Amino acid sequence: MYDIVIAGGGAAGFYAAIQIAELSPQLNIAIFERGKTVLSKVKVSGGGRCNVTHGEFLPKELATNYPRGEKELLGPFHKYAPMDVMSFFEERGVLLKIEEDGRVFPKSDSSQSIIDCLLTEAERLGVQVLKNSSVKVIDKLDDGWQVTTMNKHYQTKKLLLTTGSNPKIWAQLQKLGHQIISPVPSLFTFNIKDKRIQGIQGISAYATVEVLPKKTFYTDKRNLNLKSNVKDEPVLYSDGPLLITHWGLSGPAILKLSAWGANILHDYNYSFRIRVNWLPEYSTESMEAYLKELKEVEAKKTVMRTNVTELPKRLWKRLVEAAEIMPDERWGDINKEQLLALAEQLTASSFKVEGKSTFKEEFVTAGGVDLKEINFKTFESKLHPNLYFAGEIINVDAITGGFNFQNAWTGAYIAAQAIAS
Repeated sequence: MYDIVIAGGGAAGFYAAIQIAELSPQLNIAIFERGKTVLSKVKVSGGGRCNVTHGEFLPKELATNYPRGEKELLGPFHKYAPMDVMSFFEERGVLLKIEEDGRVFPKSDSSQSIIDCLLTEAERLGVQVLKNSSVKVIDKLDDGWQVTTMNKHYQTKKLLLTTGSNPKIWAQLQKLGHQIISPVPSLFTFNIKDKRIQGIQGISAYATVEVLPKKTFYTDKRNLNLKSNVKDEPVLYSDGPLLITHWGLSGPAILKLSAWGANILHDYNYSFRIRVNWLPEYSTESMEAYLKELKEVEAKKTVMRTNVTELPKRLWKRLVEAAEIMPDERWGDINKEQLLALAEQLTASSFKVEGKSTFKEEFVTAGGVDLKEINFKTFESKLHPNLYFAGEIINVDAITGGFNFQNAWTGAYIAAQAIAS
């Protein structure tokens, strides 16, 4: 018999347990972890450095980084935000730093600093941690909950679920009447096979990226010779650093698209076209005008060797080749078609995406417990008293940059306050 059972030994689970134990030391608290180790996602996050949170301290601005959950998290972020999380760790001896892009890491550049802090605090406060204790069944009792693992039954007055994207727990919640939004991947990179980017992995540039709709064909009755038209208005747009990889394209610009377009790209079965503007300060028209000026001024110089942009040389060469300009062709010799083709390659390169890759080990899903069924003042179920949620189990997800952890910390803190009171 426990006062509180927390299912899920990750960031949200440990954070909540510590907060509850500090507020109400007399309570008997247990964390159930299905695996052999706890805090495994904390371990690998941020490339092993742990992107603890983000240095965005205005709740309204902070909430805009959540494709699902922006409206619901605004209130909670007014109660508990990144500065509070930073204070929590720094008060316990973990020094943090805010990098130029706003991401917050421990100064040690090691996720172990965060893990050690959480483990030490949980042990100090007498929180029991039961590993290899996968929750199989959740049953409602008159005065609480029964949690069944492989071969044991536990009773608890209050139950906090921090199990992340766990289909088995979602299935249990469905039996209890909760609506589960079907999960789809978020935060992934794009698989692209294209000779323009093959063999030049590691190159990055600030670019805009648009996801184009599936080709929509329609007959123009006024001109029967025109078989079809294609609507090319983008369905998704993003900007930011774009990274060329072994398998295609990655970087913040792509990851933002994968988060905001998680459901759309899933519906597309991860097969679609994108349009990249490698030089966002130019449109195709203004770039063409600029290249025409260069044709006059640099007439005797070869196009391939005269990189007139801020793009990396290897990328410039690939785009010049794609415009069907030969290595020895001079500016003065290229024709209008080649000039336009180069302008288009620089400002409207079209790439075919065929599949996705997980972004490092930071796999995130969109989906989970329907947000309408959660009281965001307490993170308690609206359907069942004394049942609480925190972290990725609910239909909240964010772009990369420490925002997903912030959702976990905030939810855990607010649920802990409600549970302890």
